[in-house]
Amino acid sequence: MAKYITPAVTPLTPSREPDEQGMRALYEHLIRGGVDGILVLGSIGEFFALPLEAKRTLIAKAVKIIGHRVPLLVGTGGMVYDETVELSVYALEQGADGVVIVPPYYFPLTGASLEEYYDSLCAAIPGKVYLYNFPDRTGYEIPVETVVRLAGKHKNLVGIKDTISGMDHTRELIKAVKPVRPDFEIYSGFDDNFAHNVLSGGDGCIGGLSNLVPELCHEWVCAVTEGDWKKTCDCQQKINRLMSVYGVGTPFVPYIKCALGIRGIRVDAQATFPLPGASAEQYEALTNILRQENLIQ
Repeated sequence: MAKYITPAVTPLTPSREPDEQGMRALYEHLIRGGVDGILVLGSIGEFFALPLEAKRTLIAKAVKIIGHRVPLLVGTGGMVYDETVELSVYALEQGADGVVIVPPYYFPLTGASLEEYYDSLCAAIPGKVYLYNFPDRTGYEIPVETVVRLAGKHKNLVGIKDTISGMDHTRELIKAVKPVRPDFEIYSGFDDNFAHNVLSGGDGCIGGLSNLVPELCHEWVCAVTEGDWKKTCDCQQKINRLMSVYGVGTPFVPYIKCALGIRGIRVDAQATFPLPGASAEQYEALTNILRQENLIQ
């Protein structure tokens, strides 16, 4: 069954601590909108800039607020292997449904080194593990053949988020991994690839626009599942237009938060330092995008 999982932004206080009130507002907005799961501490969740203790706090609060109403995944990857294991075990003990682990970045690893890395992680983590392929951020991709070998060896390795703008790598994953592990979940990381992913035999999307429009993403899932191709096309085209949100500023994380505020979701636009805030012109650009899609008055 197709799924749309939200990689949630991390609501922060002005002092850049996890904001429980903002988390509650965001998660209720997402669950009400019909998303199929929530991922915290992904790239859009600013995992790369949060201290370990802040991550622990956020995980514990997220588990409590979400309360198993939808599955909760936690991004636990980082540059220090022992911290990745420690945070993964902590998240699962707190009640998370799985962990999502990006490869080490800065220096590229070979397929053999990646296989050894994930072999060790899967053996050390007592729960569901998802790979996270994001070559724009790590500098290299997880090879398809490496995923196939890992999926064949580890039953607790249950899926991958494949964040690549096109569908080439994701398509090859679907073709190669599904015959070995039909239950292995393969998600695209860009919103506009959702329908292409599902039509190709994948499982859906873990895409950031669902922070803003969970109801539209849920409608899209229903349309694809029911074979309503007119509605599927309408949703695709609306998402295509909303992809402009990502281009308002770089990096895009603070602008997603700003757009949430414009939509009336009580999430502060505060991001981790030194990510910038929205200028008056960028605020106006976001407002115009949302207004053109009838998301605000």
